[in-house]
Amino acid sequence: MGRLNNMHIGLLLGLIFVFSCSVPKSIDYQKVADYSTEGYQLVWADEFEQDGVPNPKNWTYEKGFVRNEELQWYQPENAFCKNGILIIEGRKEQKPNPLYVEGSKEWRKTRKNIDYTSACLITKGLQSWEYGRFEMRGKIDVSNGLWPAFWTLGVSGRWPANGEIDIMEYYKGKILANIASMGSNRKPKWFSTTKDVKKLGGSDWAEKFHVWRMDWDRENISLLVDDVLYLKVSLTQLQNEDAEALNPFKQKHYILLNLAMGGLNGGDVEETKFPNRMEVDYVRVYQKN
Repeated sequence: MGRLNNMHIGLLLGLIFVFSCSVPKSIDYQKVADYSTEGYQLVWADEFEQDGVPNPKNWTYEKGFVRNEELQWYQPENAFCKNGILIIEGRKEQKPNPLYVEGSKEWRKTRKNIDYTSACLITKGLQSWEYGRFEMRGKIDVSNGLWPAFWTLGVSGRWPANGEIDIMEYYKGKILANIASMGSNRKPKWFSTTKDVKKLGGSDWAEKFHVWRMDWDRENISLLVDDVLYLKVSLTQLQNEDAEALNPFKQKHYILLNLAMGGLNGGDVEETKFPNRMEVDYVRVYQKN
């Protein structure tokens, strides 16, 4: 083969540049784990590579006071992407509660003011899946009163009949892996494992990114942290205990990412520093053909 002259080199470099610019930036294929030997193929991911608002094709938001008598008012502006990381920011800020009703006993309406804000991102109505491997690489603060979570809910049915999977949940010094279906008297039937953060390494553990994973198929749901199995439950144990006796884990689920505070489980935030953050490097879903 003859030598390349300057013109050929210039053309070659130009073609390389054009090709590299045409490769989609939404997924860093060099970083995505290869699970093909287990039969998994990547079917959806958000790598949060674009600075600014999260991709509206993937995420919408819960808004207001939503559940568990939590302290935070959910609003989209507390979620943003920067340097390849999704940041969900909890803030201490006061504003009037538009739901306030003097004399009301309903917890969303009894608070005259909003004292804390945060964000909850959801794929509901945009993306949902039945079975697969779900992964999130993230970093959470373990300060008092914080309640971050990476979880799923079934698309059909009223909670808990629709099913809940808490792939990552933290509060009061514990990392939790939970699965819930409907038990008797319409109350949730929980399967759960907890780990003391101090035994994992405490603040040193919390300063690092970790990978939370769910493997969900027609037989079992397994929840893992950094490849360590926390919880495994057979789908036969997760049947709803009502007249319909449906299994909420034989339907599609959507993803939720949120940083909650206080409420029924979160604890006291009086000594917690704000603003505070939950950081997410990526969320990925793999499925088998």
